[in-house]
Amino acid sequence: MLTDVDLVTQFSAELGHDYCIAKSYVKDVPTQALLLLRSLTHKLTDLLAESKGVKFAGPNLYDRIETLNNQRVIDVRITRALHRLRGDGNRGAHPEKYHLTAEQLQQLSEKSIEKLLKLIESLFKQVTGKSLPKYKFEPFDLLVGRDLCYRAVMQGEAEAQYLVGMSLKTRALMQQEQELALEALDDEEAAQSNLSRDTLAKAQYWFSLAADRNMNAMHEHGVALIHGYKGESDVVAGERAIALSAQAGVANAMALLGYFYLVGSETVTIDLDKAQEHLQGAAELEQAEAMANLGVLFYQQGDLVQANDFISQAAKAGFPHAQYNLALMLAKGEGTEIDLLASEHWMKEAAEQGQLDAMFSRAQALLNDDGSTSVELALAESYLREVIKYGHSVPAMIELSIALADGMLDKIDVVGSAALLKLAKERASNEELSVIEPLWHSLLQQVENVLCVATKTEELAALERAKELLSD
Repeated sequence: MLTDVDLVTQFSAELGHDYCIAKSYVKDVPTQALLLLRSLTHKLTDLLAESKGVKFAGPNLYDRIETLNNQRVIDVRITRALHRLRGDGNRGAHPEKYHLTAEQLQQLSEKSIEKLLKLIESLFKQVTGKSLPKYKFEPFDLLVGRDLCYRAVMQGEAEAQYLVGMSLKTRALMQQEQELALEALDDEEAAQSNLSRDTLAKAQYWFSLAADRNMNAMHEHGVALIHGYKGESDVVAGERAIALSAQAGVANAMALLGYFYLVGSETVTIDLDKAQEHLQGAAELEQAEAMANLGVLFYQQGDLVQANDFISQAAKAGFPHAQYNLALMLAKGEGTEIDLLASEHWMKEAAEQGQLDAMFSRAQALLNDDGSTSVELALAESYLREVIKYGHSVPAMIELSIALADGMLDKIDVVGSAALLKLAKERASNEELSVIEPLWHSLLQQVENVLCVATKTEELAALERAKELLSD
């Protein structure tokens, strides 16, 4: 009986080769697996377009999928499946920005493999003209990580060293995200609070080994030097390494060098022409952050049409910050006609991908909508808690405190409301304090009024706790 790799290979030899590599990375380098699956999805759109003589206007994967749908090459179900794989790849590129843990990232890569297989099953007859054969799914290889380490350590293979470094960097950034989250640490957690620093140091070691022979590693080594993965930073050496990798055509390095020319840095003087040149080069390689920064460049120059165009491209490529900014531009009619429905779509998209400003905006919209369902109110609460946890946002603390005190979330929680208001007060600016003070006194009065009539032991205990919090 065929294996899953055999099935994909029968569908397309090139896709079968890529699928085999992506599957091998799932357990040990899930980020790389997701990036390869996104690349595979890109190649799949080429295959589908070629079969129907469809021509694409550009490399943007979002536009390609929509073109196939509009040309009736694929139906709505396949369109959604392709977009889900595109989204998974975006999360693989920057898992820390989506607040993923290492376990969640691995689960995501495993599910993406499953999604791709189901997609291949659905398209098999359309592409090959043959009936779908029976096959069995072979378990993920648990020994690939050992092989990767053997190649990195014993054979000194630059690509393997780079991948080991990327695996460690991804793990470190996710550890760092969790460490920065706003939550009380007990002694055991506090002892683990420096895990990310140690892991970043290990990542830099592997990047430094491979840098002279692998330009992707050179770029990562430059980033590590700038941010001081091993402790002290060396910005000059780091920027020099990034410039070398940009000259070699590494998209991420081109995007970063373009950003340096846009805002200035230790060794780079602001030069908008060079910024545009490098950002444009990276954008042509589908580097989403470069597209977004091109939009920023044109926005600053007052060319709102060009700004909207590039920010739209970055949004469609799955960059959450661009999706949020596009939502704002559509709402204001900057560089385009006002389109509130499209604005809401991109705000939802950005929020779903963990963009904190978008999550806060969506939460406010849902709480202020009298027609919001219980599910939508729960989503609003979830968004606010994420913004508080990862963004330490005082406005979000205030918003959630009000919602809990007023029963806007289908429940009244005065203790939770008081705790959030107290935390907000500790972190507030003078302007924010002017908002908090009347809320503080109003909530305290509310608690004292209910205390006078409450009789249930549990309710009394909660009210006393809330009063205690507000009396400090």
